[in-house]
Amino acid sequence: MLLPPSTVRALRSVLPSVADAAVDQIIHEVPAYEDAFGGPMGETIRSAVQLALGGFLSLVSDRRGPDALAPRAGALDAAYQLGRGEVRSGRTSDALLSAYRIGARVCWERLAAKAVEEGMDPATMASFAALVFAYIDELSAASVAGHRDESATAGRMQQRMMERLARHLLGGAAEATVLASAERAAWAPPTTLTAVIAPESRAGTLQQMLRKGTLLVTDLPELDGVALLLVPDAHDSRRAALLRVVRDTDCLVGPPRPWLEARASYDRALRARSLGLSGDTEEHLPLLVLTADESALADLRRRALAPLAELRPSSAEKLRETLRCWLLHQGRRDDVAAAMFVHPQTIRYRMNQLRELFGDALDDPDTVLALTLALGAGERQA
Repeated sequence: MLLPPSTVRALRSVLPSVADAAVDQIIHEVPAYEDAFGGPMGETIRSAVQLALGGFLSLVSDRRGPDALAPRAGALDAAYQLGRGEVRSGRTSDALLSAYRIGARVCWERLAAKAVEEGMDPATMASFAALVFAYIDELSAASVAGHRDESATAGRMQQRMMERLARHLLGGAAEATVLASAERAAWAPPTTLTAVIAPESRAGTLQQMLRKGTLLVTDLPELDGVALLLVPDAHDSRRAALLRVVRDTDCLVGPPRPWLEARASYDRALRARSLGLSGDTEEHLPLLVLTADESALADLRRRALAPLAELRPSSAEKLRETLRCWLLHQGRRDDVAAAMFVHPQTIRYRMNQLRELFGDALDDPDTVLALTLALGAGERQA
């Protein structure tokens, strides 16, 4: 559809007022643009609206055929760049689409009123309306594409900066380096960080579910098929919430540590993983302590349990387990028997054997401590 030159001239004459009205209404209805459209930026936006509408009028009045596409291509590129700029300005795509919707309504009302003044017939008016809204739809789609692409780029960049920060924390970088990395990532340092080792397939979802500012690191050399999350301020009463989120996910949760000491939380979780543990590492502290130096523990067991060394393996195993339960239940024979599913007389018999082997050493506090540590890991170290 081509409009008569006189109608196009009349419509062009009202473009400045149409642009002003559209911008004013957007400011009124979309709070996100109240400050953005003020001052020099407001004038820039008004000029951009005029240029976009002028480009549209060129399309519906130009008889050059394919050559007339050039203004539209320029307008679409400008709309795309507008969408990218909205991300950098911190505005959402919802705000952008609201602005387009309001601008389209105001522009059409003003242009339609002028077209009626110029005597445009109803059929042409209907075609004109369809073209106006199709054109603005194209511009808004281009802006949304720009917003989406810039958001993805910004998101990837932000993730890279946060991962770099996490690697600085884990690698023992100087405090000044870590602080500078946090500033570049626009990451506000928390009080504590808690390491969570999670399956890679769940890590991204968990990051979204956990507290804002959770750092995600993948491809760590010591981790295969799993990822690391560093969760801010999941200490004290907030730890329970963290444990609820990761429940049934085969995760390992380290202890909370001052954020600059996050490596300590990670190391605890790594040790627990090496022992085949899962869940809350705080629930496995005795075992983690006992296995902190496996060589020393082996030496301690060999020395403390030396009286059993000459027995047959099956007999030694029964007496080891009996002694372990006796120590853990503080010598309460009935409790020991219940724990081992045997008769109390069996426990009496075995304890007599043990006293013959160990003698008065079973009453010596130092020996009891050594035996408790030696047997504390149970079957894992047997």
